[in-house]
Amino acid sequence: MKFMNEQTAQEAKKRLDSLGAEVRIIFFKEALLCQTCGTAEEFYGELAGLSGKLKLETFNKVTDTAKAAAYGITEVPAAVIEGPNGARVKFLGIPSGYEFVSLLEALKNSALPAQELKPETIVALNAITSPVNIKVFVTPTCPYCPPAVVMAHRFALVSPWITAEMIEATEFPALSDKYEVAGVPQIVVNETVKLVGAQPEEQMLKAVLEAAAVKNPA
Repeated sequence: MKFMNEQTAQEAKKRLDSLGAEVRIIFFKEALLCQTCGTAEEFYGELAGLSGKLKLETFNKVTDTAKAAAYGITEVPAAVIEGPNGARVKFLGIPSGYEFVSLLEALKNSALPAQELKPETIVALNAITSPVNIKVFVTPTCPYCPPAVVMAHRFALVSPWITAEMIEATEFPALSDKYEVAGVPQIVVNETVKLVGAQPEEQMLKAVLEAAAVKNPA
């Protein structure tokens, strides 16, 4: 099964070949209870086959428990994007539809030496010294979701204290119910701070600093 038509594949290949460094996709699956893991594995395999700068490593969450724990994986299918800036960017579920853009941006940004954020945002993120997790719930048909995902991932690529994950809401109904997702994008920071809808950079930063209990140095 092909996920990309020829035009999409060529555009993706062009972007991947321009990566400034090698980027790894660390993919986690399980055999019995995950209905979409097989499809997700095929999807990432097809993508990785487009460029030598992209490396795919596959693990089973059930049998490769130490590896899953090291990458903080509790749900599958999940992919961790790991480049020179670390391994704090995650995708839970298949990033299809509009979210394919988020994936390509995550691969590009993971190889960049600096993120496209305001200088004052970077200063504030570098002041964080406690763990922050950003969850962004999305659906493949939501055109407003990719900017939220990309911004969350950029925050994580700046600060070693931040992890950020895209969660495909329809693939993880239990998580969607837990966080009372009624619309997307829905952003949850450290389990408590919630934002709904596309957010400007300043508002996302405010939520992250609130969750981390850090005063904005800017």
